[in-house]
Amino acid sequence: MNRLTIELRRHLLPAVAGLLLVSSCRSVEPVTLPKVAPVPSSFVSSNTGADTASIADQSWQRFFADPNLVSLIDLALQANPDLGIAIQRVEIARANVLVARGALLPTVNAVGSAGVDRYGDYTLNGIGNYDTNLSNNIEGKQRIPTPTPEFFLGLRSSWEIDLWGKFRNRRKAAVARLLASDKGRQLVQTSLVAQVARLYYSLLALDNELVVLGKNRALQERAVEIIKIQKLGGRATELAVQQFTAQLLRTRSLQVEAQQRIVATENELNRLLGRYPQPIVRGQPIGEQPLPEQVTAGIPAAMLLRRPDVQQAERELLAARADVDAARAAFLPSLTLTPYLGLNSYNASVLFNTPASLAYGLLGGLAGPILNRSVLKADYRRSAAEQRESYYNYQKAIQTGFQEVVTNLRGIDNYQQMYELQQQEVAALNKAVAISNDLYGASYASYLEVITAQRNVLEAELNLTNTRREQFLLLIDLYRALGGGGTETRPL
Repeated sequence: MNRLTIELRRHLLPAVAGLLLVSSCRSVEPVTLPKVAPVPSSFVSSNTGADTASIADQSWQRFFADPNLVSLIDLALQANPDLGIAIQRVEIARANVLVARGALLPTVNAVGSAGVDRYGDYTLNGIGNYDTNLSNNIEGKQRIPTPTPEFFLGLRSSWEIDLWGKFRNRRKAAVARLLASDKGRQLVQTSLVAQVARLYYSLLALDNELVVLGKNRALQERAVEIIKIQKLGGRATELAVQQFTAQLLRTRSLQVEAQQRIVATENELNRLLGRYPQPIVRGQPIGEQPLPEQVTAGIPAAMLLRRPDVQQAERELLAARADVDAARAAFLPSLTLTPYLGLNSYNASVLFNTPASLAYGLLGGLAGPILNRSVLKADYRRSAAEQRESYYNYQKAIQTGFQEVVTNLRGIDNYQQMYELQQQEVAALNKAVAISNDLYGASYASYLEVITAQRNVLEAELNLTNTRREQFLLLIDLYRALGGGGTETRPL
């Protein structure tokens, strides 16, 4: 019988363990992902050429030439609530890394416990204790009392050995998410820099609109005065007076609308700066603000390394892959060690009598899931789906980056041509206004031609201002799309 037991232990039990191990791993397969589309080697734009330099290589302090704007951006980076939230998310991810690292190490607890048991007369412990107390070898404090106290003072530990890399992969996922959260902080910063700059140049454009409206209002007020005098002299009708007056009222309403838009834009900018509404100090007018003579985007590979949303998506993909590996390892048997060391006695008066009361032990157990593995399967499927989701997010971030860069590059070229043409249009219409006034004074043009000329030049000058604003907004968006406006990752 003993020989049979030995043979079973030597041959049958390892075979059963191997079969169970194989059966537990059969349903867990690595996640397969679609093939990655090749990344273009250059941006499709006429002004990129073979230049590897990029405007995003410059810090935002150097990229923006207006010192007032630089000061506003610096204030926003110090006080913006969204950036503060992003920084705290980095700290949360840092704490999760500590949790994942701790899972690799044994837990050791200092334990002080006391209890009491009353064993039944017809139980194994009850009969055993009674029989022990009758032994001639037991006397005095060695006798087991009924009820039986239990005192322990010492250390207990539990340590699951990471045989298959389950905890190492969880730590890898936590570290990847920490890096992703820091890239998320950079993403918030690049967006914040761009938002502040966009609102600032929008304010300059609105200021210029007020200047244009003010100039045209002065011309129209003079025209109303002249037409009223001509009416008194019999050279104009009441209809002409009302037409000129209506045009003046429309210009005044546009001024009020522009003033309200300035208030709203200033308040929005103040919110980004983390402060309550107050006036925004501006620099030179938008027409005098310089634009770079040459705009370079560099190569796509450099853009992917700078752009924080792409880097964040890549690290999220690495974290999801590590989660899948950890979920797969959870199907495999785990080895747990539970040692203890301390003072143990059922008599408090002799608890500290060493070495007689010294107790220690070690228990090792190998356990693997066999039945009802629904939770493990669900965790694996969730991790696999999250890995696929992260993969598509990564591809989406790359494609979005290319789309934004190419769109803004083309936009800068096109709006530069628009601006030059509109400058010529404004110059021609200003001449038309002067000519129409002269012809009207000589009775060679009607008042409707004068009104039309004034209205056309007003619209043209406002369009020119909007085009100038769009040039700066496209430049800012290109700078952000290339990954400009961020900082180097801090040591983690």
